[in-house]
Amino acid sequence: MNGEMTSEPSAGGESFASLFESAVEPMDSLKEGEIISGKVVKVSGDNVVVDVGYKSEGMIATSEFIDGAGEIRVSVGDQVDVLVEAKETDDGILLLSKEKADRFKVWDEISDACEQNELIKGTVTARVKGGLSVAIRGGVKAFLPGSQVDLRPVRNLDKMIGQMFDFKVIKFNKKRGNIVLSRRVLLEQERDQLKASTLQNLEENQVVTGTIKNITEYGAFVDLGGIDGLLHITDMSWGRVNHPSEVFSVGNEVTVKVLKYNSETERVSLGLKQITDDPWSEVAARYPTGTKVTGKVVSLADYGAFIEMEQGVEGLIHVSEMSWTKPKHPSKLLEEGQEVTCLVLDVDTEAKRISLGLKQLEQDPWEAFTQAYNPGDVIRGVVRSITEYGVFVGISDGVDGMVHKSDLSWTQRINNPADLYQKGDEVEAIILSVNNEDRKVSLGIKQLYEDPWNHIPDHYPEGTVIEVRVISISEDGAFAEIERGVEGLISVEEVHATGHTLEPEQKLKARVSRLDEEARTIVLAIRDLQEQVVDPKATEYQKKAATAKVPARQVGPSGGGGATLGDVLKAKLDSVVPSAQASDGAEADAGDPGEANEGDESQS
Repeated sequence: MNGEMTSEPSAGGESFASLFESAVEPMDSLKEGEIISGKVVKVSGDNVVVDVGYKSEGMIATSEFIDGAGEIRVSVGDQVDVLVEAKETDDGILLLSKEKADRFKVWDEISDACEQNELIKGTVTARVKGGLSVAIRGGVKAFLPGSQVDLRPVRNLDKMIGQMFDFKVIKFNKKRGNIVLSRRVLLEQERDQLKASTLQNLEENQVVTGTIKNITEYGAFVDLGGIDGLLHITDMSWGRVNHPSEVFSVGNEVTVKVLKYNSETERVSLGLKQITDDPWSEVAARYPTGTKVTGKVVSLADYGAFIEMEQGVEGLIHVSEMSWTKPKHPSKLLEEGQEVTCLVLDVDTEAKRISLGLKQLEQDPWEAFTQAYNPGDVIRGVVRSITEYGVFVGISDGVDGMVHKSDLSWTQRINNPADLYQKGDEVEAIILSVNNEDRKVSLGIKQLYEDPWNHIPDHYPEGTVIEVRVISISEDGAFAEIERGVEGLISVEEVHATGHTLEPEQKLKARVSRLDEEARTIVLAIRDLQEQVVDPKATEYQKKAATAKVPARQVGPSGGGGATLGDVLKAKLDSVVPSAQASDGAEADAGDPGEANEGDESQS
């Protein structure tokens, strides 16, 4: 085509050159960057020759005709749109580009779609910073921000790679080659349309089907079609549900009942258990009071254990109904998942409460106690606990008695019972009273032996001179033992009047200066008694009191006869307050009175 032109006239009288000039467009009419149409006239090697109707043929690289599979898709005679890159090279070749023409055409199409608010299909190709890369028409790359992927944030964007979706162009800049897409806008439009349709048909008490969209601690949100309804945890089952995740997973399809619907706030409350019959409607007939039932422990609390008797029906064993011994916590007797047999105590169908009892299936230890013991019986037991106000002694299984600190000793003022006893000590006591209504037993220890104050006024009248033993020294003076368990106070003035100091275990003469029966106190004087003679009657009584044996009492079923708790108390007191010694120097008999009375069945 680029050879010499002949000027010979043609058959019609015109030269071939003139005919050629008239058949092709002049090169001056071409504009670089213009898109024109051409016809493939030759495919060879790395180039494709295209005739665009001008003096020179255009050349396009074969690589621009490679498809997505990597194969060259071009044949002679194909019509193609090309972009003029250069009018003519030094070789007289017109430079064309199919790829750029395609790209410009795509950008024009995308621009038109953006202006006309049309949707564009695209395929997610890769994950990039802040979102996803999407290939749209002609392979043009567009950006899909993470916030525009779905209605809710998508945690794993990689799972969307390779998927094709419809998108809306929300930002377009041809010069910068910037295209931003949104899928969320389309989903919102679909949701709004679906929501309008759902709200139009939604009614209370209607049974609908939805999909679990989200799960929280208090319930699950169900997508009913453009609008979410709340299925509260309390409306999931007639039975116990600790967490909604025990029943549902996100994506589950569920059939529920519309409990409440507020068209103004568009709030919907849903119920699942309301689709089935309430099992409590027949509870009273199935579980009358006194029925023995078996169930599973489903929960433990400080105040008791919840027992599942059947699906949707639970009863409570209060901690006070678990054992006659009243455990500190239900976990001491029961554990979750354990099967237990108990007794129905009460049924309140209106409040949906069933009271159960466990101890009622065992013999009441109080009844066994009242049949075996009576006031006046002496019991033998173990100290179970000690408080500031007394000592609790186990009498039998499930029954304890209390010895108040005022009933520990006739003569000793005991502020803290723990000074005399400790948990686990085996002791004896006498039953003072039995309170059947409150199930309380009062015990006494001092009542096991005679009150010394019954004879003190007769044997130690004011003015009597006796021999005493110093027990302890305090700021108020000195305490001296008159006889076992009986003390007197020597005031500090009396001690100073002698001009001497007193020492524990020191023996000396003393005169009873004041005796207060109501306050149970004895005041002693010691000044000017060097020449005084000790009262022989008082001395004789002191000897008898020191060697006196306490008679054994009848012991209840917990132990046989023998030494009484008074003996134990005496030993305890002796460890705190040493025994007095006889005035003639002989040691007082400190042996166990019970040994002398062993086998003595006399009853005080």
